[in-house]
Amino acid sequence: MMTKVTYPFTVAAVLVALFCASAAPAVTPERLQQYLKTYPEADTNKDGKLSEEEARAYYRTLRRAKPAPDAAKPTADTTASGTAPTFANAAYGPDERNVLDFWKAKSDRPTPVVVFIHGGGFRAGDKSMASRAGLLQQCLDAGVSYAAINYRYRTTAPIQDVLRDCARAIQFLRSKATEWNIDKSRIASHGGSAGAGTSLWLAFHDDLADPQSADPVLRESSRLACAGSASGQFSYDILKWTDAFGEETVRRFGKEDDAPGFYGLKSDEELRGPLGAKLRADCDMLGLITRDDPPVFLSASRAGGEITDRGAYLHHPKHSQLIYDRCRELGVTAIADLPGLGIKPAPGEPNNLRDFFFLHLKVKNTAPPRAEK
Repeated sequence: MMTKVTYPFTVAAVLVALFCASAAPAVTPERLQQYLKTYPEADTNKDGKLSEEEARAYYRTLRRAKPAPDAAKPTADTTASGTAPTFANAAYGPDERNVLDFWKAKSDRPTPVVVFIHGGGFRAGDKSMASRAGLLQQCLDAGVSYAAINYRYRTTAPIQDVLRDCARAIQFLRSKATEWNIDKSRIASHGGSAGAGTSLWLAFHDDLADPQSADPVLRESSRLACAGSASGQFSYDILKWTDAFGEETVRRFGKEDDAPGFYGLKSDEELRGPLGAKLRADCDMLGLITRDDPPVFLSASRAGGEITDRGAYLHHPKHSQLIYDRCRELGVTAIADLPGLGIKPAPGEPNNLRDFFFLHLKVKNTAPPRAEK
């Protein structure tokens, strides 16, 4: 069973000559356009054009990628649940952090999948944090498969590419539907902080599937059936935070952020120009919400009120309230558990993430939720 991502390296005889540092330079606009169609993610600034520098940099990334073994085998490590992954460190993309763990539920029929996306400010964290999320064993007990992913940190990639790593992981799982007994129509994701915001981005972003892609993974859908956010952010358009929290709060607690660098840009002028506007809109969960989006469950444990430190700035329940209010305005199903703002699930609505997922993934399970560790 192959678990590595397949790239058309047989087509790359020309690419080797074109992009290896030792090759004679024969870069033409036509060849760059052909390369862009094959590897759309090589366009790192997302301007719809591929420069020679971008092409060479991406080709070096592909050459550095370590092939996964033909059969991804579980490691000796187990999670806190005591259950080792069925497939550990399966490569879903070319970067060394483009790996995921997959726990295959026992079932005669294709199973739903719940995907854990770790937090850490896009600078830290790891898929091993799934063991603390509390859902892994509950899902397996109910016949729901589970996955936990790593992704590139924003110290090595701009936020728009980090988010697309996570989208690619969803697409990769769909590409494994037959081998791993996955129901493509029932995939959900959740996480805390950065993983929460990413799950909302996946829920609200238009489908990234490219039916014409030479990469079979990118031909799959990136859409979710539902998503869960714990202390997530309302938008990764950094400029919108001033509207939400006020200029003084952003000045005090956002001063550590390099706003242009967040998107791989070099100046505030670029950030506020046409390219910056395009990138910011692409990362704006609040602005991406449309009526056809899937249900979301929003939770945040912090108190409301005045923001007095950076932690509250990043995880204030107002982030979730903004998403909640916009979803309700547009008719998108949203359930919120925000005690700091006096917002709770209504009677009859799921009041925890497990029950919410099982409802929208159409999972029959009557066992009480396990206590989180």
